[in-house]
Amino acid sequence: MAFKNTVDLLNEQLGKKGAVEVFTTVAQTGKDFYAIHFVNESVITNCTITGATNDSNLDSKTIPAGTVIFAPFTAINLTSGLAIGYSN
Repeated sequence: MAFKNTVDLLNEQLGKKGAVEVFTTVAQTGKDFYAIHFVNESVITNCTITGATNDSNLDSKTIPAGTVIFAPFTAINLTSGLAIGYSN
């Protein structure tokens, strides 16, 4: 894993590093999100997090509005809610 410089980190935090996806219940697959911000209370149907053990523990969980999960998501599907995915 390469180290990122300050400018790259700042651009990621501001959503300027890559595409920003706003999604509801449409499955997001083949993505490369470094963070998911749940705008409304949301329920995760399923998700895939690279290098994570037991990412299935998030399946069927209700995530409170305003929560941000920082993790390398490659897929996520919501049963309900609204989220913003920040791409690398």
